[in-house]
Amino acid sequence: MPAVSPPPVNVLMVGTGEYTTGYVHDQASTSDKGAGVVAITLFDLRRRGHIGHLHLAGTTGRKFPGIRAHLEKVIGQRYANLSTQCRTYPEDSVGSNPLAYRLALEALEPGDAVIVSTPDDTHFDIALDAVERGLHVLVAKPIVKTLAQHLALKQAADDHDVVVAMEVHKRWDPIYRDARDQIRKLGAFNYFSSYMSQPKSQLETFRRWAGKSSDISYYLNAHHIDFNVWAVGDSFRPKWVSATSAEGVARSRGIPTEDTISLHVVWANGDRTQQAIADYTASWIAPRGEVHSQQRFHYLATEGEIRVDQAHRGYHFTTDAQGYHSPNPLFMKYEPDEKGEFAGQSGYGYQSISAFIEAVLAIREGRATVGDANQTLAGIRDTLPVTAILEAGRISLDQDRRQVEILSDSNGDPAQLR
Repeated sequence: MPAVSPPPVNVLMVGTGEYTTGYVHDQASTSDKGAGVVAITLFDLRRRGHIGHLHLAGTTGRKFPGIRAHLEKVIGQRYANLSTQCRTYPEDSVGSNPLAYRLALEALEPGDAVIVSTPDDTHFDIALDAVERGLHVLVAKPIVKTLAQHLALKQAADDHDVVVAMEVHKRWDPIYRDARDQIRKLGAFNYFSSYMSQPKSQLETFRRWAGKSSDISYYLNAHHIDFNVWAVGDSFRPKWVSATSAEGVARSRGIPTEDTISLHVVWANGDRTQQAIADYTASWIAPRGEVHSQQRFHYLATEGEIRVDQAHRGYHFTTDAQGYHSPNPLFMKYEPDEKGEFAGQSGYGYQSISAFIEAVLAIREGRATVGDANQTLAGIRDTLPVTAILEAGRISLDQDRRQVEILSDSNGDPAQLR
């Protein structure tokens, strides 16, 4: 008898906001993600036969009629042959149920997948609940907020033999990927500097959680910290972190958070004979400009240096509606192709999600192991330094900019902050 193929993976999306659906405050987001990222990618993967059933969980059922209408307008009616159908939790009549995702988890089987795109302080509980049910999990950066949570989630993932990874799409950006490969040939790490910003409108988009459950460093600096960690691998590890901030705009709007945060990090190699420094700066009070997000970095090594300006790639246009604009279809191509179909499969926003689904399918079909997936994705162990730096930065800010030490275990992995 021919071998029976495993069924397609079923997927739960937890979180109904901008990154998942493009729907914010009862309307389409005015950012470059008005059609979302996660849902449109999964709808297309289902169309292509990689996914079975799709589920979507939020905290307020009364939002779902508006979400469904939005998804149908910006996706279902825009692209040929792309259904937006999915089962939603809680029921439409429910005003609020922060644990509705647990109802959705009951609809999945071990080996299925969960993608978490919720406020940062909810990531740990949601991911742990999924892991303990034998589900593979992809969590929007930052994966969790504290090193203790990260270590606990890693242990749970090991115990249940499932993939837990951070969704950090810069790893699939072709320019960042090439820069990372070039960095491997430039000698020892010496200096890294990055800047990433979003316009003031994002303060309103994230008003409900900004300064309450997270800050702009967790939200944006996570990208370049992860890139730095990914680029240098185990050759250098973060040892000391201090942070500074600028304030005024957010607080004047009644949002209790910093405007701009800079983290200063001292790195060292294994035997501490070489030292490197890095500065990561993130802000969400930039003016509305030609791009939604300024993104750039400078990497210096002992035998060369690299500069990347992700926001400007020589592609510009001007319209009456938007004015001067520098789009980035390399992240997500929203324009349909000549057949009217979605054609964004080559975008690195798409690929960071599809790579996770492919890894889950490979495990399900016996073509790969969890260990293989962790080497392909931003896995739970490799991203430990990211969480350590982010949490140390928050501690530094809260304790008068003091220097926070990152202590390592016998494997060189971050184990404790002091």
